[in-house]
Amino acid sequence: MTKLSDDYLRYPLRRPGLDHDRYVHARSIDRKPVEWPGGARIALWIVPHLEWFPIDMAPQPFRPPGGMERPYPDYWNFTLRDYGNRVGAYRVLEGLERRSLKATIAMSARLVARARPLLDSVLRQGHEIMAHGVDMGHLHHATLPEADENSIIKEAFDTLRQASRQPVTGWSSPAYTESWVTPDLVAEHGGTYIADWISDDLPFPMKTRSGRPLAAMPIGHEISDLQIFLNYRQRPDQYLEQVIEHFRFLYREAGKHGGRVVTLSVRPWLIGVPHRIGAFEAALDRIQSHAGVWNATGAEILSAWARGQ
Repeated sequence: MTKLSDDYLRYPLRRPGLDHDRYVHARSIDRKPVEWPGGARIALWIVPHLEWFPIDMAPQPFRPPGGMERPYPDYWNFTLRDYGNRVGAYRVLEGLERRSLKATIAMSARLVARARPLLDSVLRQGHEIMAHGVDMGHLHHATLPEADENSIIKEAFDTLRQASRQPVTGWSSPAYTESWVTPDLVAEHGGTYIADWISDDLPFPMKTRSGRPLAAMPIGHEISDLQIFLNYRQRPDQYLEQVIEHFRFLYREAGKHGGRVVTLSVRPWLIGVPHRIGAFEAALDRIQSHAGVWNATGAEILSAWARGQ
């Protein structure tokens, strides 16, 4: 039996409260009510994830959801993920365009070179670009040297800013992975919000080592297609039911406690297949049928939230 080192169980942030110092605990009912433009109850944030899965991605430190799982070269998984960028993404974009809805597109930087027509379609429709790392094979974790992580984040921001001619101030890590310093590096490269933390239904401020402002945006993981289809193995009708129940509850809660955010986080390789895209469109239609729904980008939601703090 291998003897554990003396410092194995030492953890400097183990104390009463949270196991990190990024934010303090705050009850949602104690916060100042949020006011959305026009007195809206709900800010509808639509976040399609356009991801590049390299066929040679390594399984370390782990395989991200959707990663290559079969012996190399794993064309089976690679082509299914690529279906999202060749077919499914255009179904999602078409559905948004028919409804005059805008989205924040979380995009792997590799897609600028690999699928430029997809980026052009996104930009033509006026959607916001959010950096989604270099690709799904470059994960963020505690054993990644900070210099290497800094280069990854810089490359992602620089590539997407140059290609889109947008400020690109949002960040979502591949597979929601982070190291201890990911938020710090995101802020230092001009990011103003990060969509990896799933601890709230509203934006909240985070601490960074530079003191630069950074907010966590609610990514709606529990009603994402990743969670419902890939992890829970549920049907499209169950996806629709859960999205609408989620919306209805927050809509009622907003009437008492101020504005809320409903985030629809989707991946075209999951939601964009023929038997699921209808459930996504039905969810959009049913949400839009309510008064007091404000469709906005991440930057717009952050700006409105920050004005009231």
